[in-house]
Amino acid sequence: MLEVLILAFALSMDAFAVSIGLGIKNKQDIKIMALKAGLFFGIFQALMPFLGFLGGIGLREYIQGYDKIVAFVLLLLIGGKMLYEAFTENIEEEIAQVTNKLLLTLAIATSLDAMAAGYSLHLFSVNVYLSIFIIGIITFIISYIGVYVGILGGVVLILIGFKILLF
Repeated sequence: MLEVLILAFALSMDAFAVSIGLGIKNKQDIKIMALKAGLFFGIFQALMPFLGFLGGIGLREYIQGYDKIVAFVLLLLIGGKMLYEAFTENIEEEIAQVTNKLLLTLAIATSLDAMAAGYSLHLFSVNVYLSIFIIGIITFIISYIGVYVGILGGVVLILIGFKILLF
């Protein structure tokens, strides 16, 4: 089960980063935005691994004997992609308004790697449905917090500015 918790936190990091941005750009009630972000990201981070798991079951007979290698390569590629994105400069687009359509698009975009990771769930000795639930719940919580962190980031910068000015 430890593998599932680590996987859940790793997969939720993209959603967390986007949630911070949503918190910064938020023009709505913060509680509503945090709830919407948590729901959209949590649902899709749970749905995509489930689809990946189902795809893995369908492919199992064709890749039996190689399944661990395929899972390793998929997880290696996902991890490599995450590291690459962490160290490369991202060009951010200006978001005028956070709509449900935008949240849906962001939720799908941030959960595509979870689909590939879902393939590997059949290799763990865990309850797949519980694992998918855990991934969704952790992503919900992380995304919910991320919206608040986005707002808090602005407050922290202002306080640091006052500290520099006064001391």
